Formats: sequence, C-alpha cells, structure tokens
Amino acid sequence: MFGVSSRSSSTKTPSGARRRTRTVIAGAVPVVVLVGLLGMPSIPGTDIDLTVPFAAEGEGPTFDTLGEVDGRQVVDIGGAKPGELDETTGQLNMTTVAVRHNLSLAQMMGRWLGSDDTVVPIEQVFPSNVSQEETARQNAAAFANSESNATIAAMSYLKHPLETMVYSVADDAPADGTVKQDDVVTSVDGKDVTLPGDVADAVAGYKPGDEVTLGLRRGTREVTEKVTLGKMPDELKKADSGDSAGGKDSKDGNGGYLGVTMVAQPAGGLRVSYNLNDIGGPSAGLMFSLAVVDKLSPGELTGGKFIAGTGTIDSDGTVGPIGGVTHKIAAAAHAGAEVFLVPSGNCAEAAGKDYDSDITLLKVDSLEGAVTALKDYNAGGSPETCR
Repeated sequence: MFGVSSRSSSTKTPSGARRRTRTVIAGAVPVVVLVGLLGMPSIPGTDIDLTVPFAAEGEGPTFDTLGEVDGRQVVDIGGAKPGELDETTGQLNMTTVAVRHNLSLAQMMGRWLGSDDTVVPIEQVFPSNVSQEETARQNAAAFANSESNATIAAMSYLKHPLETMVYSVADDAPADGTVKQDDVVTSVDGKDVTLPGDVADAVAGYKPGDEVTLGLRRGTREVTEKVTLGKMPDELKKADSGDSAGGKDSKDGNGGYLGVTMVAQPAGGLRVSYNLNDIGGPSAGLMFSLAVVDKLSPGELTGGKFIAGTGTIDSDGTVGPIGGVTHKIAAAAHAGAEVFLVPSGNCAEAAGKDYDSDITLLKVDSLEGAVTALKDYNAGGSPETCR
C-alpha cells in the first residue's frame, strides 16, 4: 500500500494540488519581498524612507583616562615641575553609550530581541527641532565644557590657581579676527577675571552693540583688544552648549555675545589637555578630574586596580547623574572593572540590574567624595555602595 502511494505521488500530481502549490508560492512572494524591504533603509530607486523613528542604546567603548589612545595620553599633563607628576598604575576608565540610529524595522527588532540595548524615541537622541549636525556641535561644546569643569574641580581640590583660555572662536562671531585661540583672558573692561564663568557674567552685563575691552595674554605678550558685542544666535539660547561667553552662562541669552568657547586651565606653566576624539557630552567629567588628581598627587587612587565610572562634574566638584548608566556599568564589567563609581542620582537605577559580575558600585556625589571612597575601598574599608 505504501509503495503504491509512493509511486502515484512521484509520477503524477493532481491538478488541484498543482493549483494549491502555485497559490502558496504566489502568496509567499509578497511576504518574502516585505521581509526584504523591512531590512532596507529605503525602497530601492525611490526616496521612501523605511527607517524607524527609534534609536538603540547599548554598551559603548571604555577609555582608560590614565592611559593612551592613538599614541597620546588621554589626559595629558605638560609643564609639570620635577617631582610634580606622579607615576600611576591601574586603570581609571570613563565609559560611553553606543547609539545606533537610521535602523530598519528588522535591525531595530534584532537589537531589541537579541541584545540588552534600550530602544528610545529618536527625539530623545536628536531633538526634532535640532539638526544632527547641530546636536553634534552641542555635544562637542558640552564635552569641552566638561573638560573645563574637570580641570577647575581638580585644580581646586589640589589648591592650584587657575586662569581662562580661549578654546575656540566661532566663525563670523563678534570676536572672530580679534580674539585668538589659546589667548588667556585676564580682564573685561579692566575687571580681573579668573574663570570662564567670570567672563560670561561680565559679558552678559552688556547689550549687543556695546564695546568691551578685553585684557589678553597672547603668548608672552599682554595685549588689549576691543570687541563690539553681538546678539546671541537663537539656537544658543535654547542649547546647553557650554559656550562660556554667549551660551548657557549668559543669563537669559539677551546680553552681549562674544562667540568664543573658553576653558579653565592651571595658571603658570602647568597644562592639562584631553585627547579623545569623536566623544561628546559631559559624562566624562568625573573620571577626567580623578585622572588629573591621580597624576598630580602622591599615591594612587586606583590602588593598582581597574576602576571605572561616570558622572558629570560641576566646577565646584559636584557630581551629577547621567543617562545610560546600566549600559556603562555592563560595559565596564565586561571589560574587567572591579569597581564602578556611580553618581548618587543614578544609584537606584544602577542597583536594579544584574551585570553577571561582582563589580562593586560605589556611590559618589562629589570629586572629594569619590577620592575618599576610593582611598577607603583600597584600604579595606566599607565606603557607601549602591547595593
């Protein structure tokens, strides 16, 4: 019986079966095409965009602030006097979040189902009223401001005097052609200034069209330059841009505008520079500050261990919360970190996840507190943790 059945099926297919086969095959074609299109960013030969309005946030790379990237020190300290620069071991890693966007539906579903990524609305990464180029510029400015705050906080902790240096001058800004990159600003209309905030406050007291006289140290020369202030661009009024003479520190944004970004640096011959390209945002501040303190103070903050962390830092040393903390901790744990410094504002979120690691989450709310917590941990003590 089985043999007859087998022969019959092999020699002839009933017409009804053939029709069903054709129907199944024909019906499958649109499904295959649809699945293929879901994996594409656009329909070939058209301008129809198939990307989804979401981004995937996940673990990003970590960078040792005591080490090198592309042959350069991540935190480079020059001009130190003999014996002023201390040797360091161990690691102090800053952490990042990887953001993937312009994804097809299939790619997004793959990230959502096949990884620990967090799916967020694209507006959370790139606000709809701001271009991606402007967002990148704002992130770069915020990173520069973070560097400045890191230097101020570290130098204040080390009780080292500071001064303000011009980091960049915006094209076609009021100061363009007059103020130079690397100028040190010493006064505004005869009033001495020390920090970028001092310059911003002084300039914000004037109106567009007013003329101010800047005292500058240019190389070894003391010079004065007159600048007619302009009106701050609307996009800077809305952005937390870190532009220290016309950005977020310029009161309500209606004061005078120089169009320069300034950073604090140690007074005298000591110089601190930060060498990480293509990294934006302010969340590296705490780890930058700790690296400066570790390099310019006796002993080792790391105790020879692999320490990682995150957190914004204000000029007074206050540590603030950041986004994506669980992804950053997971990245550090996978890289081998023993300890992670968590801003106190992120502790509840950080403690609620399993990182498949015994990583210790130290709770910190200031630069001084972070230094104390690390010293306590390395001495075998019990500093406050997030869990």
